[in-house]
Amino acid sequence: MTAEQNTAGASFHGVTDWHDIDWKSVSHHVRRLQARIVKATKEKRWGKVKALQRLLTHSFSGKALAVRRVTENQGKNTPGVDKITWNTPQKKLNAIYSLRQRDYRPQPLRRIYIPKKTGKKRPLGIPIVRSYCPPYRVLSGLHG
Repeated sequence: MTAEQNTAGASFHGVTDWHDIDWKSVSHHVRRLQARIVKATKEKRWGKVKALQRLLTHSFSGKALAVRRVTENQGKNTPGVDKITWNTPQKKLNAIYSLRQRDYRPQPLRRIYIPKKTGKKRPLGIPIVRSYCPPYRVLSGLHG
């Protein structure tokens, strides 16, 4: 594998526009890593599983696909307790570059109650999009 083909790491990809992301390539890289994780799990190679999981969670492709799934699903306009949504291409791109595991600080869920057919209400917990991101680590200062 050449250095040009090895884009699974968490290196800076130089993407400056959400619409410039090659989603076919991103999906390919994520699926390939996921397949390798499944194979290593079946072989009970736990060190390899951990290394591949780290590669996936730290990769540009993994983060980009995660942000895309969160921002393009049915609940994309529902903010959590922080009242933040990633609703513009620039905010989505900032989110990719700002996601870091060391900065994670869990926040409480936003609790709302949805009416059921029986007249009772069902609780629903809505998490925030990103739990913590200092503004100095976000591109162009936009983080909310």
